[in-house]
Amino acid sequence: MTFSVALNHTNLRDIWYTMIGIPGLQDAHIWISIPICSMYIVAVVSNGLLLFLIITEHSLQELMYLCLSMLALADILLSTVTTPKMLAIFWFGAGGISFASCVSKMFFLHLIFVAESAVLLAMAFDRYVAICYPLRYTTILTLSVIGKMGIASVTRSFFICSPLVFLVYRLTYCGRNIIHHSYCEHMGIARLACDSIKVNIYYGVIVALFSTCLDMVLIMVSYAPILCAVQGSGHLWLPRLCHPPVLTPAFFSFFAHHFGGHTIPLHVHILLANLYVVVPPTVNPIIYGVKIKQIQERFVQVFSLSKTFC
Repeated sequence: MTFSVALNHTNLRDIWYTMIGIPGLQDAHIWISIPICSMYIVAVVSNGLLLFLIITEHSLQELMYLCLSMLALADILLSTVTTPKMLAIFWFGAGGISFASCVSKMFFLHLIFVAESAVLLAMAFDRYVAICYPLRYTTILTLSVIGKMGIASVTRSFFICSPLVFLVYRLTYCGRNIIHHSYCEHMGIARLACDSIKVNIYYGVIVALFSTCLDMVLIMVSYAPILCAVQGSGHLWLPRLCHPPVLTPAFFSFFAHHFGGHTIPLHVHILLANLYVVVPPTVNPIIYGVKIKQIQERFVQVFSLSKTFC
C-alpha cells in the first residue's frame, strides 16, 4: 500500500493530462474556433509580413523598427505556442498532453509575455528619446545600446520565468489530470497539485508586480514628458504609443487566476484568456505597423516589384 502511494506521488507527472477547452462551452467549441482560427491566420501572415519588411529594408534599422520586429516575432510565437493545440481541442477533442510538454509550453508562454512587455517598454523609451532629445537620438541609441537592451530583455525574461518550472515540478500530484483550460499556464498546472500552492501564488504576484506592472508604470511615466513636448504641436501619431490590447486581457487573466476564485465564471475567464493570445497579435501590426509611413512605403515598394516581375 505504501509503495502504491509513493508510486502515485512520483510518477503522476509521467501520465498524460487532458485539457478540456472552455468549461461549460464545449458544445460551442466549433463556433468559437472559427474567429480564433481566422485571427491566428491573420496574425501569423501580418506579423510575418511586417517582420520581412523590416528585416529587408536597411533604412528601418533603428530601435523603433527593431522593436517592432521583435514584437512581431513575439506575437507569432505567442499565438503559435497556444493556438494550434487550442484548435485541436476545439475541432477533434485532442486535449491530451504530457506533463513535460505542458510545462514547456507554460514556460515559453510566460517567457514571451514578459519579453513582449519589455519590448513595449523599449519602444516607449525610443519615442521618449526621439521626441525629447531628437538631436542626440543617434548618439544615445547606438547599435551597441540597442543590442544590450535586447539581450537584457531576453535575459530578464528567462530568469523571471525559469523558477516557474521549478515551482510546478516541486509540487505533489495525486490523481487529478483534467486541466480546465485550452492551453498550459502556470496556475492551471499548479491547481492540479494536492498540496499547498501558496508559493506559486506569491511568486506569480511578484512576477506580475516587478515585471509587467513595473513596465506599465515606466511606460506611463515616459508618456508624461512626451505629452508635454508634443502638446499643441498637432502630432496625430501619439495614440499609437499606447498598447492596451496586450496588457488588459493578460492582467484580467492573471488576477482572475490568483484572486477571482468563484467570483468570475470559469468559462468567462478561459474565453478571455483564449482571446488574449490571438487578438493582440492580430491588431498589433495595424496599431504599430500599418500606420507608420516608412513601413507603408516599404510595403508598396515590395508589392510593386512583385507585380513588375509577374
